[in-house]
Parts: sequence; C-alpha cells; structure tokens
Amino acid sequence: MKSLTTRLAVGVVAGVFVSTLASAETIRWARAGDSLTMDPHAQNEGPTHALAHQIYDSLLQRDMSGAIIPSLATEWAALPDNPNVWRFKLRKGVTYHDGAAFESEDVVFSLNRAMADGSDMKELLSSVKEVRAVDSHTVDIETHGANPLLVNNLTNMFMMDKGWAEANDVMTPHDVAKGETNFATMNTNGTGAFKLVSRSIDEKTVLSANPNYWGKSIYPSQVTEIIYTPIQSSATRVAALLSGEVDIIQDVPVQDLGRVSSTAGLKVGTAAQNRVIFFGIDNADGPTADLRVRQAMNIAINREAIKKVVMRDQSDPTGVIMPPFVNGWTSALNEYPAHDLDKAKALMAEAGHANGFDITLNCPNDRYINDEAICQAAVGMMGQIGINVTLDAKPKAQHFPFIKGGDSDFYMLGWGVPTFDSHYIFNFLVHSRTGDRGSWNPTGYSDSAVDDMIVSLESETDLAARNATIGKIWAAIQAQQMYLPIHNQVLNWGMKDSIDFAVQPEDQPHFQFLTFN
Repeated sequence: MKSLTTRLAVGVVAGVFVSTLASAETIRWARAGDSLTMDPHAQNEGPTHALAHQIYDSLLQRDMSGAIIPSLATEWAALPDNPNVWRFKLRKGVTYHDGAAFESEDVVFSLNRAMADGSDMKELLSSVKEVRAVDSHTVDIETHGANPLLVNNLTNMFMMDKGWAEANDVMTPHDVAKGETNFATMNTNGTGAFKLVSRSIDEKTVLSANPNYWGKSIYPSQVTEIIYTPIQSSATRVAALLSGEVDIIQDVPVQDLGRVSSTAGLKVGTAAQNRVIFFGIDNADGPTADLRVRQAMNIAINREAIKKVVMRDQSDPTGVIMPPFVNGWTSALNEYPAHDLDKAKALMAEAGHANGFDITLNCPNDRYINDEAICQAAVGMMGQIGINVTLDAKPKAQHFPFIKGGDSDFYMLGWGVPTFDSHYIFNFLVHSRTGDRGSWNPTGYSDSAVDDMIVSLESETDLAARNATIGKIWAAIQAQQMYLPIHNQVLNWGMKDSIDFAVQPEDQPHFQFLTFN
C-alpha cells in the first residue's frame, strides 16, 4: 500500500502567473472552447478529454491515426476459461505526478469512480459487473456476459490515484449538471506526459513536461511546455495563428482555410472526423411529437446548401447519426432525403400544422465547426415550412447541461464515437433514460424492445448476429426520425510548418507524439 504522505495535491488553481515566452519546445495551442472540468470522469466531451489526455492516462489509448495502442496496460485478453473476464497486465514503474506508484488498486478505484453517480462516463462501463485486483499489477474486469467491445470503451477512461482522491475528498466525480465542483475540478494528479502548472478557466491553462513520464523513451516527447488558450472568436483565433501568437489551432474556420494555407510558415492539416452533427427533437410533447412533423423538418433541411454556403464544402452530408468510421455504417443508411419543401408542407398540413408553430432551437456557439451558423441556416429553412424558430445560442458550458436536463424541444448536438461501434451511439442517444443508460437522449423516445436489443450487443460475440441486431436498431431509429442528421465534420488544424503532427480523427492532439522539423 502506498504512503498517504506522498499524496499531495498536484496542480495550481487559477491565477498563478506563468511566463508565456515560448522556447523551441513550447507549444502554444488554441481551440474554440475550453475543457469543462479537470475531473477526468465528470464529463464525456471531446475538448475536455483532449486536455485530460495530456495529464492523465488510460489503460489503452488511440494514437494519432486512431488505432488502439497500449498505455498503462501492456497486455490484455479475455480469459480462455471465462470469456466474461478480461485480464489486464499493468505497466510497471509508472508514477503519478506526486511520486506515488501506479498500481492495481488505482485501476479498481478509477473504474468504480467512473461508474458512480455524477459520472458522465458510466454508460461506457454499463456492462461491467466487477473490477478486481489480482495482484499489484494485474486487474480483472468481469462483465455481464462476454463483451467484445470492452477494450474499445476504455480509451478515454482515465486512471486516478486512489490515495490522492481520498486525501482530497474526490472519491466521486462532481455532477456538472447540478453545478457541483470539487478539488479535482481545478487540480490534477495523473501519470501523463504533462503536469498542470496553472489554470484560468476560459483564459489559459499551462502544462509542463513530466520529467518522470513513463513514455519518454517510447514517444518523441519533444514538447516541454503547453500553453493552452481557448479562443471562441474564429477571427481572433486565426489572427493569433497568423501573427505567431499561437503555434497550432484546431477549428480553423472554413472561410479561412485558404488564407492560412497560403501564409508563409503555416500549413493546414485535414482529416475526416469521427463525429456527426445533428438536431434532436422532442418526441413526447407538442407539435414535434407527431412523426409527420419530424419528417417534414427532416426534408426541409437543405444539407447541400449547408455544405456549400455555410461549410464551404468542408462537410460530408449524411442521413444517419453515425460517422463512416463506425461499425454498423452502410451507404444506404448514409443516404439523405432530397430537400423537398412541397412535400414538407404537405406533411405539416396532414399533421394539423398547416400554419406552422413556434419553437426554440438551442445551439452551442463554441463547440462544433460553424455551429451557430448551421443553426441560423436551419432557422431559415424551418421558416420556409411555417415553423417559426427562435435561436438560442450559448457557450457549450451552458448548452450541454440544458440539453441533458431534457428542457429542449429542438437542439443541436455533435457525437463522436470513440469505440468505433454503433453500441456507443445507441447506449447514450437511443436507450430509454434509465439508470446508467440514455443520458444524452432527452427526446422522450423510449422503446423497450429496442432497449433489450441494445443491451444484448454487450454480450453477443457472434459478429454476424451482432451486426444483424445493429441493423434492426438503426431501422427503428430511422423510422422514428427523432434525430435530424446534418453532416459528418471535416477536421482542419492550422499550424506552423515547423511542426510535424498528424490530424487525429477524434480531434485529440496527443502532444507526446508531436515533433519539430
């Protein structure tokens, strides 16, 4: 057992002054929005994970190509005599930023914490029955039935030091939806490549290289300091890159791609993202409870116009809330309906809403590429069939809790799929809101037969049978039209041409992989 005297708080609260003078090893990184919290289990959100990955490690992770690679676990396999149990061999000699040793008890604690109330990660572990330490560097994870996807569900599941959590009273995650905070909201103690130096929410976070990082001999590890600055304004973000104030930006605005790529000393990296953008609709109450209204709204959306005018051809229109990377995707599901105002108006009339109705569209303005502009376009498109839409655009820190609270009739959401399997979408967005499932399904859609099929995917090892069930679930979803798919995002990172850094399909820059030319 580790000594409690070594478990001191690592990380400093906001307000500490740190010089921003850059050296050759400093990376000044900017993107549209900040991490929502430093608590690694409190939010299942892309930018939050992206910052957490610099500080914390998971048992397994995805590299810059999206492939699963070892991290704190070096070996893993289902037991030959019991396929319900996965055994993980842990990396030895790993220490936390405060010097405490990483051991099995930390894995058991971290996974149980991630399954606790308040955690936004618990649906990823919904099939887990028990986590057990076999010895100091071996852990068994037992599931309710053989789960072929357990490994996929662990790539963003960060490991915390149990003793540090006990010493600082953060045994459970803070519930962001309830406005809770805890010591881990602003302080960290991970095993990752970087240590938290200072943090000022929505302003600046400074990280320094961990001198005892276990991966220094495995990865290039050339970055010694990260200065992370959220810059919501697209124009300001691009100006910071053009002026040399920052070295790399995510979320290059589509209208500025040519400007950035043609500027001496800069380049743009592009990749298809494992993320789909869509609108969610209330299925339970009001005019949108009528399927015909939802169908009308779907064909009132002109996806080609959004691609051409709003996204400057930097998007991939789709008819399903599933990126092409994901198991279960088919070209038939990907097909989207033709924009047809006459048919949409006829459906509205059949539903008794020939004169339309009023509705509010809730939209983030700092999370997805041109998110507010897409919503503005949708307002006009809905107006063409008589739906009077009031746009309510807010920062993601306010938008996401509002959506999860179930208070929106019409909203924008984007969804990445870190497991690369349809079950992840179903468990969060389709399953009824019960217990540890359906937390991002505020539409009111609920079907017990579909719920049963979703749960069955967690223990079905026959690939053909499993894929057949996935197809049945997608057919049910598409028939109900509770979501209006818009497009799959295309990622564009702008950076100095002295940087060699691939664009990662999950939009997660893992800076231990970065090299300088």
